[in-house]
Amino acid sequence: MRHTIVAGNWKMHKTYQETHKLLDELIEKLPTGKEVEVIVAPAFTNLGSAVAHLDGTNIQVAAQNMHQAEGGAFTGEVSAQMLKSVNVETVIIGHSERRHYFHETDAILADKVNTALRHDMRVIFCIGEELKDRENKQFLNVIFNQLTDGLFHLTKEQWANIVIAYEPVWAIGTGMTATPEQVQEMHAFIRREIERKYDLNVANSTSILYGGSVKPSNAQELFANPDVDGGLIGGAALIADDFAAIVNAAE
Repeated sequence: MRHTIVAGNWKMHKTYQETHKLLDELIEKLPTGKEVEVIVAPAFTNLGSAVAHLDGTNIQVAAQNMHQAEGGAFTGEVSAQMLKSVNVETVIIGHSERRHYFHETDAILADKVNTALRHDMRVIFCIGEELKDRENKQFLNVIFNQLTDGLFHLTKEQWANIVIAYEPVWAIGTGMTATPEQVQEMHAFIRREIERKYDLNVANSTSILYGGSVKPSNAQELFANPDVDGGLIGGAALIADDFAAIVNAAE
């Protein structure tokens, strides 16, 4: 069965020194003994040192992105092999900021997923609708298309390395948060579509995280939904006390 994950996406924040200060705070403050998988995703420049810093702890390290090619003339990019070489085994793919600012299409994201899985990496795959999609009652279609184009070419076996992060774009960094009812509706829809495409076992084994202005004050209510398996946390992941409180809210 699926398990609970709380992942912190640090985005373009924290220098080398600030990264290690925050890691020390997390080591001190994060609860022990809880059956929650904790992941942090610092900047590329700090991934290798973060892995070394967290050796012997229960905190894992993920990358925020990677290129779909194995290597080559792609200035400024990072490959799956490079990530694996510093013992990073998980990568976030398809975040709305990558889709919007860097024009990453579903086809590009599908290629990235294929490359990550070819290197035995785990993928946290982000999907989510914009405000206009929700207002136009098209949000279910948007999510269905993102799942279909980004992931539904995979085999059942490959889904063992897939985690979904549902992040409504209108709730990321805006202070707006989907209601618990909206979140459960979307997560249940995602799980039903996975079951429809594959089977009940794949659907019930896939962790589906929620992201979008999750904070200590709303985490417990959001995570209480039966189809919510934790969160992909943005701003609150940069504050040790807040991130620890969110981890504590997860079951």
